[in-house]
Amino acid sequence: MRLLKKFKFSKKIRQQLVVLLLISFCLLNILAYMGAYKLTHFATSGSSGCGLPQPSSAKVPTTLGLEYVTQCIRVSQTEWLEAWSIPVPPSTTAKGTIILFPGNGGSKAKQLLAPARVFHSWGYDTLLVDFRGVGGSSGNTTTLGIREAEDVALSVEHLGKTHLQRPLILYGVSMGTAAILKAVADKNVHPDGIILELPFARLVDALRSRFRAVFIPTFPLAELTVFWGGIQHGFDGFAHNPVEDAKLVECPTLILHGKLDKWTTGAEIEQIFNNLRGAKQLSIFPDAGHALLVTVDLHRWTQDLKKFLKIVERSTSQFSALI
Repeated sequence: MRLLKKFKFSKKIRQQLVVLLLISFCLLNILAYMGAYKLTHFATSGSSGCGLPQPSSAKVPTTLGLEYVTQCIRVSQTEWLEAWSIPVPPSTTAKGTIILFPGNGGSKAKQLLAPARVFHSWGYDTLLVDFRGVGGSSGNTTTLGIREAEDVALSVEHLGKTHLQRPLILYGVSMGTAAILKAVADKNVHPDGIILELPFARLVDALRSRFRAVFIPTFPLAELTVFWGGIQHGFDGFAHNPVEDAKLVECPTLILHGKLDKWTTGAEIEQIFNNLRGAKQLSIFPDAGHALLVTVDLHRWTQDLKKFLKIVERSTSQFSALI
């Protein structure tokens, strides 16, 4: 007891504890700052940057026998998006248009060619878009779906100025789903349907799950990483919650989720699904994790997509008849 009292009231020990806490706090913030930087910056080929390797476009659609046109979507005088347009043959009329967006650390070549080939075989015009920072687009940073919502809106606007065959469907993988939901909620984007493959519910929870997977304590490191990421890029990462954006979605929506996904729980998927206000479908792939589902179970993926596209086509036809 005397030892406890001595420890409790010793001025020297209190000072040492304060110094230790300050040092620990500073170290945690340094780690979080560096972690946020690495998560949101890409190191270009040949550079000495500490970010993730920048996704490139090593493959092109002709690798899969698809004719395409490379398009540039202007963001500003110094920023642009690179996209691949894969139209149906001139002798046929497209059933609709599907714009595809990749996940974080992905590109149109890495993640979008496989689903685009299937959509093309079904008679849809497709546009495969690189977000800023990856592939052939400008820059070397990502904001994990926040700034990318503007990229979604610009892509839709770009197609609207050219030949756009409706229905218009937006397809996103992982971070691409967050960008689509935010574009619908905040950027006045009105697709006829959206496909959300491997979505996440909240940015801070997505980081927590990644830290847990590598046995890193989530608190307060996840919160500090989100904070410093926001400081670096000028956004509020704590407000980046696709599950809330889903409440403003009224068009038909298909959610595809891998039951073994380590990054997003089934409960979080249910929250997103329940918040959607329009016609909706949820498909759980029992043997899949956080991987491109068309490459995991092509049969189930094609069944789910065909069923959903018929719903979108029927909904669009009924709406057109009303006007």
